[in-house]
Amino acid sequence: MRLSVGLSFAPLLSIGQTDTPSLIHITPQPQQIKTNVPKTIKPKPISREMSLGVRASTNGWSIFTDYGKSAVVDSRHGDRFYHVKLFQFEFTENKSPRELKSSSGAITSSGNSSSYVYGKINNFYAVKLGYGFRKMIAGKPDYQGAVSVHWVNAGGLAIGILKPYYLNLTGSAVPVKYADNNSGFLDPNEIVSSAGFSKGLSEAKIIPGAHFKTALHFDCAGSLKNVIAIEAGFSAEFYSQQIQIMAIAPATNYFANAYLSFQLGKRW
Repeated sequence: MRLSVGLSFAPLLSIGQTDTPSLIHITPQPQQIKTNVPKTIKPKPISREMSLGVRASTNGWSIFTDYGKSAVVDSRHGDRFYHVKLFQFEFTENKSPRELKSSSGAITSSGNSSSYVYGKINNFYAVKLGYGFRKMIAGKPDYQGAVSVHWVNAGGLAIGILKPYYLNLTGSAVPVKYADNNSGFLDPNEIVSSAGFSKGLSEAKIIPGAHFKTALHFDCAGSLKNVIAIEAGFSAEFYSQQIQIMAIAPATNYFANAYLSFQLGKRW
């Protein structure tokens, strides 16, 4: 009896049992960790410069400004300013080596000094527009506290301005130029003083010409963004007409000189 009951429940137990499903092994993927690494931003390459300067030469003086533009496209060293195209503007006074300032010892009616240049008959000025190149030949292009040496070549248009030089003479009520009174103009006993810069401006003549210079340029700046430089070289000017500055010296249509200049400026 007991056996029959057990057998009767056996099918029910077998129906209630199910096969245990097999486990599928899944390899976990490593998580991708996002990190905010800042990108290195390179400074904008320096490609321009502007400077002002003064120049002393063997036959005069100048004030000038230089504008430079980098002539080298270097993706690896874009901040190195070592090969430059130059645009220049310069105002010059050319003098004769024979110019010596003198004084009559008299006091003018206006109370000014009685100084003058004996034998001078003309002032000669020039406005010069130039274009050229400056190329580094020695030193470090990264400007890390070292002096770099550059070779400069430039040239362009020269606009000469010839202005008569006037003197106040004892025997004349008005200032006199050389063409008006040759003998009195060169007589120290009659000379009182120079008539001043403004006298003769209305008679100034324009004389076209050309100029050229070659020089060594020493950049002393400790930073690439600054311009501190000394330049030493030679320059020459050629004009379409003869120019006479001194009565006691022959006229010439060219001027050649050695010069030394100093300039300050910025780069960006």
